[in-house]
Amino acid sequence: MALNIDGVLFYLVEFQHVKPGKGGAFVRTKLKNVRTGAVIDRTYRSGESLTEVRLERRKMQYLYNDGSTYNFMDTQSYEQMELPEEMVHDIKLYFKENMEVQVLMNKEEVIGVEVPMSVELKVVQTDPGFKGDTASSVTKPATLESGLVAQVPLFINEGNVLKIDTRTGKYLERV
Repeated sequence: MALNIDGVLFYLVEFQHVKPGKGGAFVRTKLKNVRTGAVIDRTYRSGESLTEVRLERRKMQYLYNDGSTYNFMDTQSYEQMELPEEMVHDIKLYFKENMEVQVLMNKEEVIGVEVPMSVELKVVQTDPGFKGDTASSVTKPATLESGLVAQVPLFINEGNVLKIDTRTGKYLERV
């Protein structure tokens, strides 16, 4: 969700509805400035109105990274779009060539990029596991093909393909 607050566009990161025992209910929010990336905390009481900005979701395909920009292609019009690294900084380690993502847009301005809830990435480097260690909950670090380092169970070996949760960066299962 995006909001227009005093002429500045903010992306809603998190919200919490609070109903104290005494007094009126209110909503605590974390808002991210679309242009600067700064995160602010705001509290709103019931009855206050906000201006919601309508966002368009475009299905795009991630093509490649050329160092400073990330390149995407619209799957319907085949137009290509370059986004700076700052726009995808926190999710760039989940990108895999030719994967589909959702690009959030307000008119022609890009607000952000959403990756799927989970991605499948190949393990390129990890320490070998030991026989008999498969039943324990001990983990080891594994470097995946995108550069992401995730904690995985000891039975995972190089070459395995893993499903990773993009919200937390944690291992879900072996594919």
